[in-house]
Amino acid sequence: MLSARELTKVYNGTPVVYNVSFDLQPGTVTAFLGPNGAGKSTTLRMLTGLTRPTHGQSWFAGRHYTAWPNPAHVAGVLLDASATHPGRTGRSHLRNTAILAGVPTSRVDEVLNEVGLADAGGKKIGKYSLGMRQRLGLAQALLTRPPVLILDEPINGLDPEGIRSIRTLLRNHAAAGGTVLLSSHVLSEVDQTADRVLMIGNGQIVADGPLRELVSSQQSVARGPDSARLAQVLRDAGIGVQPTPDGAVFANATPERVSDVAFKAGVQIHNITEYQQSLEEIFFRLAGGQQRR
Repeated sequence: MLSARELTKVYNGTPVVYNVSFDLQPGTVTAFLGPNGAGKSTTLRMLTGLTRPTHGQSWFAGRHYTAWPNPAHVAGVLLDASATHPGRTGRSHLRNTAILAGVPTSRVDEVLNEVGLADAGGKKIGKYSLGMRQRLGLAQALLTRPPVLILDEPINGLDPEGIRSIRTLLRNHAAAGGTVLLSSHVLSEVDQTADRVLMIGNGQIVADGPLRELVSSQQSVARGPDSARLAQVLRDAGIGVQPTPDGAVFANATPERVSDVAFKAGVQIHNITEYQQSLEEIFFRLAGGQQRR
């Protein structure tokens, strides 16, 4: 549904985004992660026609975003929640957007309700909190019922209840066949929302894959009645091990490999689990030190 090929942006001879390529499929939520200045916002702006790439292209269902007669019906976009007139009410802002997009104005109250602003539609945007402006921006992105959502920090400023409601909304959008691309600094929330992670560092993609595969470490934590014996037979098999403070054995091998070695050596194991890296560990290892052109 959404494809990018070799997207590159150069400012004053310095590439800020370099050779970014990916394909996003319907029914998925993809998290776009990276440190500040890594190129996330520039990439999102290139996708949506706000910044012209120096090189490369992107397509929404086979066309450039700006080549669609009414792009808002192809992708709902939230890049800057503050880009609204503070003197207008939330409802009047969305009504104007609906008219421009060719959407019945009856849709306005529907999306206000979807994002939890049903009681604040008549309030001036200048009186909105940061979280309320984020909700309003998301309501605008949802207005046309687009198949694709592109969202830059959509949960910034939201309280835990608001974060959970937005997570549910995005998961439901994907479950209905939609495609979601969102950037976020809240890694714990990405863990619960995303199917896939695109990680950018210093303008380049440094990791791309299903979240489950990225957090898989090919390492194990095993427990048994004789941890010293277990550690020794694993070492004898060429597996690196490290005892843990609670008496378990941390092994640089999959649970299947550890289990096979222990079984052949006649060493009993009571429990063995795959060690999974946190998304935060992966983030800092792959992108955290790759700063900022």
